Amino acid sequence: MASILEARNVRYSYSDGPEALRGLSTTVEEGKKIALVGPNGAGKSTLMLMFNGILRPTSGEVYFNGQPMKYDSPSLRNVRRKVGLVFQNPDDQLFAPTVYQDVAFGPVNLGYPKDKTERYVSYALSYVGLSGFESRPPHHLSGGEKKRVAIAGVLAMEPDVMILDEPTSNLDPAGSEEIMEMLDELNSSGKTMIISTHDVELAYRWADLVLLMEDGKLLHYGPPSAVFADHGLVSKARMKLPAVMEIYQELKGRGVLDGDRPPRNILELTNMLETRAKVGCPKVSPGKIYLYNVDRADLKEIRSFLDSGSAKYVGAMGTSAKMTAEREKIRLDFTFGVIDKSILKATTGQSSLIMTSGGMVEHAMRRIEAYCDEWGAKIQVSVLNASVPNDPEK
Repeated sequence: MASILEARNVRYSYSDGPEALRGLSTTVEEGKKIALVGPNGAGKSTLMLMFNGILRPTSGEVYFNGQPMKYDSPSLRNVRRKVGLVFQNPDDQLFAPTVYQDVAFGPVNLGYPKDKTERYVSYALSYVGLSGFESRPPHHLSGGEKKRVAIAGVLAMEPDVMILDEPTSNLDPAGSEEIMEMLDELNSSGKTMIISTHDVELAYRWADLVLLMEDGKLLHYGPPSAVFADHGLVSKARMKLPAVMEIYQELKGRGVLDGDRPPRNILELTNMLETRAKVGCPKVSPGKIYLYNVDRADLKEIRSFLDSGSAKYVGAMGTSAKMTAEREKIRLDFTFGVIDKSILKATTGQSSLIMTSGGMVEHAMRRIEAYCDEWGAKIQVSVLNASVPNDPEK
């Protein structure tokens, strides 16, 4: 897969301190979910600011789409439209008197005509679940709402890459899961996603690739299972192992499990244990997973399906699906980790309905199919209606 961003032997020094980056070289593959992981002072934020063109290397070069980044005003304007950055503290990003003006700032400065600006602001606010907030002052919003406005402001500029510094900081667990689910949805629409985080649990289960940093240097870059399997480097970076990997290593050391591929989540760990404990486990016919695209919601259809009792559990993925469920007073059993929880229920013979939207229908199907291929399961998936892409031009 082609790289969309690249750092080549990059160094950077702040005027009041030591080198923040020390000859770092790395690439970001297009369409991937990347997590920058490391302790405070590792250089994560500095690298993110370089990818957005806010900082210029002291030496070395940053490439975007195969071309060296230039630092004249027109070139930087193009980079910052294509590579959007959401700061850790949304108060550092929100400055306008109203939510609408804040989200519209980027499109207006890019020269979008008024009708297109209005359309993209409306789309972005709807996407993050803040339709109707246009006239509200940003400083009156909650921390989670401010974070969503900041994301909407970047989304309204149609970026190819979205970079988020500590996207779940200062959010409660439910709010954190909703933000990460939104990033999954954006990635499914084709955007390259980069986050920085101290949360190894989050990086391990969410990212396609992890970039482990320490003291301005790259320690390891690869799939999460490979990066966190290197205990020496994880310890050097003053990080801890993800809990599910630590449990796996302990069970492996006691001879309960074997193999060299650690589980990424509770679902995979459960399957390993269940496979190992074959004796005495009765065969259970798997349940079904139904998918429903709320972009084409027929409320009579969904209520008729729910009344039929075909699905015991109901989950919602994405802002649009959760808002539909709330509006129609549909009780939700799962509001995060929906795919894995539905698979877990299916393995015990129980059926679930997943309400979602746009490309997340296909994302859910791919995730379930991948699970079935890997574990030899036979879970029937039914899409109750056709999916429609989320497109602000439509």
